[in-house]
Amino acid sequence: MKIRSKLKVRSILLPLCALLLSSATQAAPAAAKAATRNCHLPGTEDTLRCAAIPVPLDYAKPDGPGTRIHVTVAPAFREAARNDPLFVLAGGPGQAGSEVLPLLSAAFKRVRATRDIVFIDQRGTGLSGKLDCESRPEHETMSDAELEAEVRACIAKSRAPFGAYTTLAAARDLEQVRKALGYGKVNVWGGSYGTRLGQAYARAFPDSVRTLVLDGVAAPDQVIPAGGRDGNAALDKLFAQCARDAACNKAYPNLRAEFDALVKRTEAGIKLSIADPRTAAPVTFTMTGQRFLGTVHNILYSPADARRLPFLLHSAYNGRWEPFVARHNIAGDFASDGSSAMLLHLAVVCAEDVPRMTPELIEEDNALLTRPMAERIPHLCKDMKVPAVPYAAPSRIAAPALLLSGALDPVTPPRRAERAAEFMSNARHLVVENAGHGVSQLGCAPRLLREFLDKPTSKLDASCLAEIPAPTFQLGSAGPQP
Repeated sequence: MKIRSKLKVRSILLPLCALLLSSATQAAPAAAKAATRNCHLPGTEDTLRCAAIPVPLDYAKPDGPGTRIHVTVAPAFREAARNDPLFVLAGGPGQAGSEVLPLLSAAFKRVRATRDIVFIDQRGTGLSGKLDCESRPEHETMSDAELEAEVRACIAKSRAPFGAYTTLAAARDLEQVRKALGYGKVNVWGGSYGTRLGQAYARAFPDSVRTLVLDGVAAPDQVIPAGGRDGNAALDKLFAQCARDAACNKAYPNLRAEFDALVKRTEAGIKLSIADPRTAAPVTFTMTGQRFLGTVHNILYSPADARRLPFLLHSAYNGRWEPFVARHNIAGDFASDGSSAMLLHLAVVCAEDVPRMTPELIEEDNALLTRPMAERIPHLCKDMKVPAVPYAAPSRIAAPALLLSGALDPVTPPRRAERAAEFMSNARHLVVENAGHGVSQLGCAPRLLREFLDKPTSKLDASCLAEIPAPTFQLGSAGPQP
């Protein structure tokens, strides 16, 4: 899963990235006291503190090879800061904490008044030994088979011990970070896959977690590639909203029929010869069903983005593919340093999710939007050769938890949070009707986060979340309606 704050994925990753187990373990040996240094990173103009925390690569072999976990600390504004910071866990799997630093001003500004905000680069992401593949502009025009061959070649070239990059290992890293920075109990904010990691940490080290804030909640039994039901539900809601909106319905009266027609056309492959939306240079490539459906699914993460989808679909249906291709190419417009770590994503999903993709689940979740990903990832997992992580029934989490869901989320809708709450003793669940994948930065949510962290067992008046408006639909090339 991705954090829509915003997760940046390339065209080679788009069909692969999705989201998001847990098991108990004994505490690992204490790490040495960490030395921090001043640092400046993209996403904020603030002077931050950075550190690299040494941890074992394999906790069963503490004296064996190690790795380092990069942490970025945004110190509390007040000198008398509390000793219960907020640990920030990004999504993916594959996204790094250092890649979501814009959340400092968007979601955590009020929290930072009295608490340090600690962004953690999970092992294998960002500045913690990123496991990734090279991204090149020509990927955007390669065939699906060529892209898959590139991924396979990247897997074969890597010498990383993929089996060491599990969610449980990442949870044990968090405990080493907490000790190394000298904190007492910590509060944990997780977004998307970060909610799985946050739950794993709370179960493995219950005495170290004061509270959990989980945004875009992954259920403990959720299987990442099997998300078709949720994706299709989000798409159906979008079509229904357009039909109810007078202006949108007038502009796109046959939206679903046009989408269905595009699915059939792209499944057969549409050879496009267009001016590159960025450079205006002539470019020729094939729009496949995998590319088309992956882009549509990605667009649904953000309601503001989703309200552009009717315009993009209608334009493509009428032969004007440039707007849709421009949106598809957004993933490639970012520097590779900020892209999600593909091999880390595969390492986690191949070990923890694919082994649970039973024939019954595949049949139940056989849905249009995610079918290409669900079919492709198991084949790539054969190359990854990671041992399966046995699924363990989740133990109960005692720490107070605030669960946030967007009603329009195509990957972690409210039903996933409701399932997660079944294994929590003190959870409250807030649903925002006009939100998608990511709530913490919207409307009054930043204030509610501070209130919850200050008094996690007190009543929380969240009625203000209903005031978050729905974005307007885009009806033409000029952009959304005012």
